[in-house]
Amino acid sequence: MEVPGLAHNITSPLSPCEGMIKDLSLDAIQLCERDGSQSQDGSISEMEALPVPQNIKISNITCDSFKICWDMEPRSKERITHYFIDLNKKENKNSNKFKHKDVPTKLVAKAVPLPMTVRGHWFLSPRTEYTVAVQTAARQTDGDYSVSEWSEIIEFCTADYSIVHLNQLLEKAEVIAGRMLPFSVFYRNQNKEYFDHARESQGNQMLPSVKDNSGSHGSPISGKLEGLFFSCNTEFNTGKPPQDSPYGRHRFEVRADALFNPDTNLYFGDFYCMYTAYHYVILVLAPKGSRGDEFCKQRLPALDIGNNRFLTCKQDEEGDGGLLFYHAQDVILEVIYTEPVDLASGTVAEISGHQLMSLSTVNAKKDPSCKTCNISVGR
Repeated sequence: MEVPGLAHNITSPLSPCEGMIKDLSLDAIQLCERDGSQSQDGSISEMEALPVPQNIKISNITCDSFKICWDMEPRSKERITHYFIDLNKKENKNSNKFKHKDVPTKLVAKAVPLPMTVRGHWFLSPRTEYTVAVQTAARQTDGDYSVSEWSEIIEFCTADYSIVHLNQLLEKAEVIAGRMLPFSVFYRNQNKEYFDHARESQGNQMLPSVKDNSGSHGSPISGKLEGLFFSCNTEFNTGKPPQDSPYGRHRFEVRADALFNPDTNLYFGDFYCMYTAYHYVILVLAPKGSRGDEFCKQRLPALDIGNNRFLTCKQDEEGDGGLLFYHAQDVILEVIYTEPVDLASGTVAEISGHQLMSLSTVNAKKDPSCKTCNISVGR
């Protein structure tokens, strides 16, 4: 199919638009007011009525593409040379809020057979609500267009990252993970009231809660997966957990084998940063056959617990036959355990360091400009 280009002689090979919509043949991309039938340069004119698209259907939605089709009356159908597709983020239908100020909301496509695929990470983001409307157009010999009225406005929401996209993030994270360091405990910091509530109102249990929206916007676990966040990173010079934490001055520590063992599955969840040099990798630990395990099997890349670049559990073949645990040195691991944890399985004590609130990742937004942890789909 013809390679897309830009209207009005904007055809530089360096343009971010070149080749972005592989299945949608474009010969023009331009801004156009949604409430009018004329473009800003006055190139669209009204002639005899063209059929208005009816019963618009959106299907095959991914994080950065969708298929669109519609019905049309047969009158003047043979005159149609182009489709105008008006695409806007739902939260503000009257303004263009895309990452690049020169990215338009109207796509001008040649009249290819329907359904057609609209694909482009530079104007579609994952987990985002959009509105779409369509016009039919006929290009005349003088270069002007006759156009139909706009169709009804349809709403849809793009999807999460697929496993294909997550594997791309995984590969990027592996590059910077660094060497593996030994550890022996998982730990979870909270305030004193959190642990008091667990003892008094939750049967001494820490209960899973829904993951917040931190990390990649397209992460399939944000707002969906239930679990408990744990850390396992250690200080290089001591081999022990750091004494500072952004989440509270009281810390629950539990032996690593209580949460991570051969009866546990390990999944890669996300890779992100927050406009700093630190990079975070989210991993999920799910007991085999648990509800969390079933959730992750459908959505996340599985990791070999004995052979990966982030978190491993191996049999000690030279010692007592117990388990040995290692974590990546150069990324901060956020480990989600999908099941309740009894406080009796570990200890709670106050840390001697500080509560560094500035390092909290609660609802932290990913830096969309970082080349280390972003992939070529919506951020």
